[in-house]
This record gives sequence, C-alpha cells and structure tokens, in this order.
Amino acid sequence: MLAQRMMWIIWPAFLLAGVLEILVFAMVDPEDMQWAGQPIDVSRQGIYTLSFFAFWIVCAASSALTTLLSASPFEVNRCPMVPTERPDGCPKQESCCD
Repeated sequence: MLAQRMMWIIWPAFLLAGVLEILVFAMVDPEDMQWAGQPIDVSRQGIYTLSFFAFWIVCAASSALTTLLSASPFEVNRCPMVPTERPDGCPKQESCCD
C-alpha cells in the first residue's frame, strides 16, 4: 500500500514539474536570472536541473497533502497491531472492535 501511495504522490508531481519547467523557461532565460541582485553563477543546464527538482518537490508536497487529507476516518483511526499484541488498556484490544 505504501508503494501505491508513493506512486500517487511522485508520478503526478513529476509530470507537473515537467510542465512547469516548460512553461517557466519558455518565458524566462536562465542566464538573465539573478539572486539577491547578483547574477547566478550556474550553467544554464544547472539552472534547469535545480528548477526541475524544486518544482518536483513543491508538487510532491501538494500531492502528499492531498493524499493525507483524502484518508478515510477508518484508515486514520485503525490500529495496525493484531488484537492479541495490543497493550493493556487499549480500547481496541478486543477483536470484536476491529
């Protein structure tokens, strides 16, 4: 299930990062970019690469938040331990409550 959720997060973020890269650099020349008033001393390909990964991280964070918020109450509140291994005093210790 974890691998499936990771694909729900990483793959759409990858695709959207590619689209953002195309849209941004269709209008912006990497060699004209500045940071704090100083020209960036990175190659054009380096700026493309760093920008792609920055876009990917932001899009992945958005997808991860969407995946987290779409979890059902059952998924959030379930206990991953089998009833016999649950600690004393656990309200879900009996198998009837699963």
